[in-house]
Amino acid sequence: MVLKVADRGKMPPFIVMDVMQAASLRESKGGDVLHLEVGQPSTKAPSKVIAAAKTALENDKLGYTPALGLLKLRADIAKHYKDWYDVDVPLERIVATKGSSAAFILSFMAAFDPGDRVVMASPGYPAYRNILKSLGITPISILTELKHRFQPTVALLEELGQPIDGLIIASPSNPAGTMIGYQQMQELSNYCKKKEIRLISDEIYHGVNYEQKPVSALETHPESLVINSFSKYFSMTGWRLGWMIVPEDLARSVECLAQNMFISPPTLSQIAASAAFDSYEEAEDNVKRYAINRSILMNELPSSGLDKLAPADGAFYIYADIAHFTNDSAGFCKRMLEEVGVACTPGLDFDPDRGDSTLRLSFSGAEHDVIDACKRIKAWLKK
Repeated sequence: MVLKVADRGKMPPFIVMDVMQAASLRESKGGDVLHLEVGQPSTKAPSKVIAAAKTALENDKLGYTPALGLLKLRADIAKHYKDWYDVDVPLERIVATKGSSAAFILSFMAAFDPGDRVVMASPGYPAYRNILKSLGITPISILTELKHRFQPTVALLEELGQPIDGLIIASPSNPAGTMIGYQQMQELSNYCKKKEIRLISDEIYHGVNYEQKPVSALETHPESLVINSFSKYFSMTGWRLGWMIVPEDLARSVECLAQNMFISPPTLSQIAASAAFDSYEEAEDNVKRYAINRSILMNELPSSGLDKLAPADGAFYIYADIAHFTNDSAGFCKRMLEEVGVACTPGLDFDPDRGDSTLRLSFSGAEHDVIDACKRIKAWLKK
């Protein structure tokens, strides 16, 4: 008997997770690995978050919360938007979620029907297109280049020549780390308003920025749908807690979807996460460390031959062109891991059309690991 396997599960893998698995296997056999593959801070959650979690474990029954999340946490998120962006967000529009991943699922399901067309930049975060496909929504990739700073522009949208239902933007972006400035955000917002396109802004790397301050889509488009997370800036990846700012017309749909699909976000994480908003100083210390690692890579990689790099305005990634070395980024990264113990992610994860000649390096780890990785890469490429 042969049973059916649903098509929605037949999606490409999230390659960075495969690289992590290969790196773990090498470590299990006694090999050393410098982890530049995964976008995960090497630091713990802020100390006040950990203390709040310990108190909650001892004193709270940790039952279900409302599907939209605890009122206190949502109020803290609202204050964060007022303090950081001078934007007033009603509590009714704030939704706590089981990581930003759940927020993407909820937003796509609430905003789009099967057959709708949603545009995103390529290279870009692979889960966007894979989740959309699994829901029967059509992802449309704009092939951006360094001259576009790997970000969508109104001109590129107009070149599509076909109507679209949604636009996903990410600033700072993954994998390139580039950011959308205020003027460009305004242009994209105005275009979406004019064309009645749903704008979804991935802002999970806000706070992890260097020379310039990130712009929230809410500053130029109050009815945009914004997704954020405690994972990156607050070093809370395993706590699986994110949030959404939803437009009024989607609020009830998102709530009903959340009730049925997730019941509620993790209660312990919600209670503890409120303390994150009293931990900016600790988070900023981490960003200072990322900035040092970023400078090391930007200064050292060109001497190894990796001299075509995205600007990395924010996040903690370097996106490098390796076309002069190979047209097989997966094999290139596999050999680098096997031969010198440096784990990186092939560009195919982020750009299925052209990613065979790019790779992403994460600099969210320890400074000494980044320095050692540069030495190993340089020696390996100079052979």
